[in-house]
Amino acid sequence: YAFTKFVAALRYYAKTSSHKFGPLKVPSTFEVPNNDNSWPRELWNYPLGAKCSAVRQKGLYIKDCPERTKRLSDIGFCWEGNASLGWHKVVHAAAIYSKMNNSNLRVPITFRVPSPSSEKDSYWPWPEHLWDFPLGQRLKDIRLKSAYLQGSNGPKRRAQLDALGFQWETKRGRPKKQ
Repeated sequence: YAFTKFVAALRYYAKTSSHKFGPLKVPSTFEVPNNDNSWPRELWNYPLGAKCSAVRQKGLYIKDCPERTKRLSDIGFCWEGNASLGWHKVVHAAAIYSKMNNSNLRVPITFRVPSPSSEKDSYWPWPEHLWDFPLGQRLKDIRLKSAYLQGSNGPKRRAQLDALGFQWETKRGRPKKQ
């Protein structure tokens, strides 16, 4: 019954959220709203985000059950945690910025990915899911706090940033006039 309830909650989340394509990303703090008639009453207050985290981290409901794992995959369950998803956003935005700036990834701390100034822009390099993303702040966190660089993926992620022209050391002060 618990797995069936979990699957039902995931399906309703997919219908009611802004999920359009790709992995079904449920925030770890998401709880089914109470008194929301777009959800079945038996799911009200269901801690879907916490359950998703437990499935990913502890194998809740899926230990020794490959058919359940397949079922979750078929409905788009996101097997990577939020940190991995955050990294994908960082590296995607960084790759676009680097390409636009001749392989230079020296991003001002205040830089946020812009949205198009009008609908007439026929070519806009930034996909909608990145609009208003704080790329400058995220890269600063990587530089100063090693954000996203912990664990087994750290060396690979560092190499990705190196390939994009990431500046690991910052230059203090104003740029010198040529």
